Amino acid sequence: MRQFPRYGATLVAAVSLFGCAGSPQSSFYALSATAIPATAPAATAYGVSVGPVTIPETVDRPQMVVQVSANQVAIAEYHRWAEPLAGGIAQTVAEDLRRLLGTERAVAADAVAGKGLEYRVALNVVRFESELGNRAAIDVLWTIENASGNALRTGRSTVVQPAGDGYDALVAAHSKALARVSEDIAAAIRSLPPGS
Repeated sequence: MRQFPRYGATLVAAVSLFGCAGSPQSSFYALSATAIPATAPAATAYGVSVGPVTIPETVDRPQMVVQVSANQVAIAEYHRWAEPLAGGIAQTVAEDLRRLLGTERAVAADAVAGKGLEYRVALNVVRFESELGNRAAIDVLWTIENASGNALRTGRSTVVQPAGDGYDALVAAHSKALARVSEDIAAAIRSLPPGS
């Protein structure tokens, strides 16, 4: 009789261990720069910071949010962003602009220690939709400002990128969509008169 509590505790520990071992493991995903210039860009000396970036509250969470229908979304509890989504977008666009503009001075705004960069790109992501096995859709309002905070150019980039099966393919599609947004921004920056 005195040994029953000990066996009971052992049984509870075994069940707990089995329960933990059977729990689904989370997968983590990160956006990546994919922009490839059509021709080698002429090297530029000016710098660009990307940010702030605002995103819809619906997708402003660690979990990926997938579109189920026009009016329904699902939160993928075990498929998560490796970093806050807004920060990941800023880092990805900054790297895309670095490639497209031929500059080493394109950075996410939160990575800038001080001033000295000629342009700032603010991004307002009004739509960031993920349809598993189908497409990634983004709609971005962007503004290019000079170091004084004056708006020089504004634009809107709407991109729908086909996506293959699985979450990794969906994230890759979003990365490609952001590269196309970056192409629009890079073209606008290149069109600015010197010293603007």
